[in-house]
Amino acid sequence: MILTTTNTIEGRRIVEYKQIVFGEVVAGVNFMKDFAAGLTNFFGGRSSSYEGELMEARDKAMLELQSRAAALSANAVIGIDVDYEVLGTDNNMLMVTTSGTAVVVQ
Repeated sequence: MILTTTNTIEGRRIVEYKQIVFGEVVAGVNFMKDFAAGLTNFFGGRSSSYEGELMEARDKAMLELQSRAAALSANAVIGIDVDYEVLGTDNNMLMVTTSGTAVVVQ
């Protein structure tokens, strides 16, 4: 499966546009990661616990996007966009959404 943020794939011809596909993941951040991130915020530096959560959520959303495209018999997804949102009353939920157009390329 070819995945790209561009609307074309160099050296390939799009022969069929299927439909827009999405991948969504909502992940909760547990107390220990929140606590560790709070310390990082206080003392400065990068929060590896939050970065790990973010990378895992993004990877899962991309896998879901690919799975939905494959279910349509697509072999590529073009124009991929990745969005991040913070949810929950205490901002302790992370939502990652991916979207793109499932296509068939030669």
